[in-house]
Amino acid sequence: MSGTASADDRRFVLSLGCPDRPGIIARITSFIAEFGGSIVEAGYHSDADSGWFFTRQAIAAGTVPFDLDELRRRFAAVAGELGPQTEWQLLDSGSRRRAVLLVSRDGHCLHDLLGRAAVGELPATIEAVIGNHPDLGEMTRAHGIPFHHVPFPADPAERGPAFEQVRELTDSYAPDTVVLARFMQVLPAHLCEHWAGRAINIHHSFLPSFVGARPYHQAFARGVKLIGATCHYVTADLDAGPIIEQDVTRIDHADTVHDMVRQGRDIERVVLARGLRWHLEGRVLVHGRRTVVFS
Repeated sequence: MSGTASADDRRFVLSLGCPDRPGIIARITSFIAEFGGSIVEAGYHSDADSGWFFTRQAIAAGTVPFDLDELRRRFAAVAGELGPQTEWQLLDSGSRRRAVLLVSRDGHCLHDLLGRAAVGELPATIEAVIGNHPDLGEMTRAHGIPFHHVPFPADPAERGPAFEQVRELTDSYAPDTVVLARFMQVLPAHLCEHWAGRAINIHHSFLPSFVGARPYHQAFARGVKLIGATCHYVTADLDAGPIIEQDVTRIDHADTVHDMVRQGRDIERVVLARGLRWHLEGRVLVHGRRTVVFS
């Protein structure tokens, strides 16, 4: 199931960032008012450190007297007035969004996303799942979704052809989002660039602490009292992409590494689902290494 909006709930969603100056809100809202558009949700943020302004406007699609392409064409002139650095996008909540999931052996995040998609809670269709191990194929196919197994050689230096096969398979589905749902492989820089702004990852740690593999073991060795998970965009810098969402849970001295892994999996599911939803709904604006999230 796609989880797309009904006709009554359908929205045209504008997300925009630009250098801050007086009159931005007035210009955007007057543009929408000119054709009788009704703003049903609005968020604003002015960042004093960077000097940038960010907004997300949801317009009731039924109040717009033309299609999304025409709305984009008309708004391009407004964006031009706001300056050449303006970054913006317009999405249709009624259009099917497409996701491809990359997995390894751990199935908790995959199982959660498959379940949410099956009951219409995820605002996207999961087009395919690609795994570097075959373990999660049966689970995926039980939901009627294609599963592709791409074996990865043990030697990292020999994984180039496998990554190329993953890229070809993924791109064949033309996804809006590529989700590393505990894929446990470090994407090469050229793939990070190829999927920039579309690839999101769930890291089983509260970044920037405990990057890389086995973070719960690292946390246990440090005797931490909080463990967490982080959903972030994938960049060539390992586990250092702009952060979309995070959450934590408290542990104590009696918890073993096994206990921490079990509790951490619960957080990973929720954090990934939130981050993916916000990304798909155009609620995340990226500026440099930071994000503004209109949750």
